[in-house]
Amino acid sequence: MDDAPQTPAGPGPLASFARFVLFGGGVGLLSSGAVALLADSMPWAVANAVITIASTLLGTELHARFTFGAAHRPGWRQHWQSASSAAAAYVATSAAMLALHAVQTSPGTLTEQIVYLSASGLAGTARFLILRLVVFAADRGRNATPAPGPQLRMPTKSAPLPTLTLA
Repeated sequence: MDDAPQTPAGPGPLASFARFVLFGGGVGLLSSGAVALLADSMPWAVANAVITIASTLLGTELHARFTFGAAHRPGWRQHWQSASSAAAAYVATSAAMLALHAVQTSPGTLTEQIVYLSASGLAGTARFLILRLVVFAADRGRNATPAPGPQLRMPTKSAPLPTLTLA
Protein backbone atom coordinates (compact mmCIF):
# COMPACT_ATOMS: atom_id res chain seq x y z
CA MET A 1 0.00 0.00 0.00
CA ASP A 2 1.27 3.46 -0.87
CA ASP A 3 1.55 5.70 2.18
CA ALA A 4 2.59 8.80 0.20
CA PRO A 5 0.14 11.67 0.53
CA GLN A 6 -2.23 11.98 -2.38
CA THR A 7 -3.48 15.22 -3.79
CA PRO A 8 -7.19 15.80 -3.44
CA ALA A 9 -9.42 15.26 -6.43
CA GLY A 10 -9.99 18.26 -8.66
CA PRO A 11 -13.04 20.46 -8.33
CA GLY A 12 -16.48 19.05 -9.07
CA PRO A 13 -18.26 19.57 -12.39
CA LEU A 14 -20.06 22.79 -11.41
CA ALA A 15 -16.96 24.41 -9.90
CA SER A 16 -14.93 23.28 -12.93
CA PHE A 17 -17.50 24.76 -15.30
CA ALA A 18 -17.55 28.06 -13.37
CA ARG A 19 -13.74 28.23 -13.53
CA PHE A 20 -13.79 27.22 -17.19
CA VAL A 21 -16.17 30.08 -17.94
CA LEU A 22 -14.06 32.51 -15.91
CA PHE A 23 -10.69 31.58 -17.40
CA GLY A 24 -11.88 30.49 -20.84
CA GLY A 25 -14.30 33.38 -21.11
CA GLY A 26 -11.64 35.85 -20.02
CA VAL A 27 -9.17 34.50 -22.55
CA GLY A 28 -11.98 34.42 -25.13
CA LEU A 29 -12.90 38.06 -24.58
CA LEU A 30 -9.26 39.11 -24.84
CA SER A 31 -8.95 36.97 -27.96
CA SER A 32 -12.02 38.57 -29.50
CA GLY A 33 -10.50 42.01 -29.15
CA ALA A 34 -7.12 40.78 -30.39
CA VAL A 35 -8.69 39.18 -33.48
CA ALA A 36 -10.46 42.45 -34.29
CA LEU A 37 -7.19 44.38 -33.94
CA LEU A 38 -5.15 41.91 -35.99
CA ALA A 39 -7.84 41.66 -38.69
CA ASP A 40 -7.09 45.29 -39.60
CA SER A 41 -3.62 44.25 -40.83
CA MET A 42 -4.23 40.71 -42.15
CA PRO A 43 -7.07 38.48 -43.36
CA TRP A 44 -9.56 37.66 -40.62
CA ALA A 45 -9.01 33.87 -40.86
CA VAL A 46 -5.24 34.30 -40.40
CA ALA A 47 -5.77 36.64 -37.43
CA ASN A 48 -8.19 34.11 -35.93
CA ALA A 49 -5.63 31.30 -36.40
CA VAL A 50 -2.83 33.27 -34.70
CA ILE A 51 -5.01 34.25 -31.76
CA THR A 52 -6.47 30.74 -31.48
CA ILE A 53 -2.98 29.23 -31.16
CA ALA A 54 -1.87 31.73 -28.52
CA SER A 55 -5.11 31.54 -26.55
CA THR A 56 -5.12 27.72 -26.67
CA LEU A 57 -1.65 27.53 -25.13
CA LEU A 58 -2.61 30.01 -22.41
CA GLY A 59 -6.01 28.40 -21.83
CA THR A 60 -4.58 24.88 -21.53
CA GLU A 61 -2.14 26.05 -18.86
CA LEU A 62 -4.89 27.88 -16.93
CA HIS A 63 -7.37 25.03 -17.21
CA ALA A 64 -4.86 22.40 -16.12
CA ARG A 65 -3.83 24.35 -13.04
CA PHE A 66 -7.02 26.06 -11.95
CA THR A 67 -10.07 24.66 -13.76
CA PHE A 68 -9.43 20.93 -13.45
CA GLY A 69 -6.90 20.87 -10.59
CA ALA A 70 -4.20 18.86 -12.34
CA ALA A 71 -1.26 18.04 -10.06
CA HIS A 72 1.25 19.13 -12.70
CA ARG A 73 1.60 21.32 -15.76
CA PRO A 74 0.02 19.91 -18.90
CA GLY A 75 2.28 17.76 -21.06
CA TRP A 76 2.44 17.45 -24.81
CA ARG A 77 -0.50 15.01 -24.84
CA GLN A 78 -2.80 17.48 -23.08
CA HIS A 79 -1.62 20.35 -25.28
CA TRP A 80 -2.24 18.36 -28.47
CA GLN A 81 -5.66 17.17 -27.32
CA SER A 82 -6.58 20.70 -26.28
CA ALA A 83 -5.27 22.00 -29.60
CA SER A 84 -7.47 19.51 -31.44
CA SER A 85 -10.55 20.79 -29.64
CA ALA A 86 -9.39 24.35 -30.34
CA ALA A 87 -9.00 23.50 -34.03
CA ALA A 88 -12.63 22.41 -34.07
CA ALA A 89 -13.55 25.68 -32.34
CA TYR A 90 -11.55 27.58 -34.97
CA VAL A 91 -13.51 25.85 -37.73
CA ALA A 92 -16.79 26.69 -35.98
CA THR A 93 -15.96 30.38 -35.43
CA SER A 94 -14.57 30.74 -38.95
CA ALA A 95 -17.66 29.08 -40.45
CA ALA A 96 -19.91 31.40 -38.43
CA MET A 97 -18.01 34.46 -39.63
CA LEU A 98 -17.96 33.26 -43.26
CA ALA A 99 -21.71 32.64 -43.06
CA LEU A 100 -22.23 36.13 -41.62
CA HIS A 101 -20.22 37.70 -44.45
CA ALA A 102 -22.16 35.63 -46.99
CA VAL A 103 -25.43 37.00 -45.61
CA GLN A 104 -24.22 40.59 -44.97
CA THR A 105 -21.43 41.90 -47.17
CA SER A 106 -20.42 44.62 -44.69
CA PRO A 107 -21.59 43.75 -41.18
CA GLY A 108 -20.72 46.16 -38.40
CA THR A 109 -18.15 45.40 -35.73
CA LEU A 110 -20.88 44.83 -33.14
CA THR A 111 -22.60 42.27 -35.36
CA GLU A 112 -19.28 40.53 -36.02
CA GLN A 113 -18.55 40.40 -32.30
CA ILE A 114 -22.00 39.01 -31.48
CA VAL A 115 -21.63 36.25 -34.08
CA TYR A 116 -18.03 35.50 -33.10
CA LEU A 117 -18.74 35.39 -29.37
CA SER A 118 -21.88 33.27 -29.87
CA ALA A 119 -19.94 30.74 -31.95
CA SER A 120 -17.12 30.84 -29.40
CA GLY A 121 -19.56 30.20 -26.55
CA LEU A 122 -21.01 27.12 -28.25
CA ALA A 123 -17.57 25.84 -29.17
CA GLY A 124 -16.37 26.58 -25.64
CA THR A 125 -19.10 24.44 -24.09
CA ALA A 126 -18.07 21.53 -26.31
CA ARG A 127 -14.40 22.12 -25.38
CA PHE A 128 -15.27 22.03 -21.65
CA LEU A 129 -16.80 18.60 -22.06
CA ILE A 130 -13.82 17.34 -24.06
CA LEU A 131 -11.25 18.75 -21.63
CA ARG A 132 -13.07 17.47 -18.55
CA LEU A 133 -14.06 14.04 -19.86
CA VAL A 134 -11.02 13.25 -22.01
CA VAL A 135 -7.98 15.50 -21.70
CA PHE A 136 -7.75 15.94 -17.92
CA ALA A 137 -9.87 12.93 -16.85
CA ALA A 138 -6.81 10.73 -16.28
CA ASP A 139 -5.27 13.35 -13.96
CA ARG A 140 -8.41 13.40 -11.80
CA GLY A 141 -8.45 9.62 -11.48
CA ARG A 142 -4.71 9.38 -10.77
CA ASN A 143 -4.69 12.18 -8.20
CA ALA A 144 -7.96 11.46 -6.45
CA THR A 145 -8.00 10.80 -2.73
CA PRO A 146 -10.24 7.86 -1.83
CA ALA A 147 -13.68 8.97 -0.71
CA PRO A 148 -14.36 8.75 3.03
CA GLY A 149 -16.66 6.01 4.18
CA PRO A 150 -16.79 2.26 3.80
CA GLN A 151 -14.31 0.79 1.36
CA LEU A 152 -14.79 -2.42 -0.58
CA ARG A 153 -12.08 -4.95 0.14
CA MET A 154 -11.18 -8.16 -1.61
CA PRO A 155 -11.96 -11.31 0.41
CA THR A 156 -9.02 -13.15 1.91
CA LYS A 157 -8.54 -16.87 2.46
CA SER A 158 -9.79 -16.48 6.02
CA ALA A 159 -12.98 -14.74 4.86
CA PRO A 160 -14.70 -16.79 2.13
CA LEU A 161 -17.06 -15.23 -0.36
CA PRO A 162 -20.71 -15.27 0.75
CA THR A 163 -22.90 -17.65 -1.18
CA LEU A 164 -26.28 -16.90 -2.61
CA THR A 165 -28.95 -19.56 -2.36
CA LEU A 166 -32.15 -19.49 -4.28
CA ALA A 167 -35.28 -20.90 -2.64
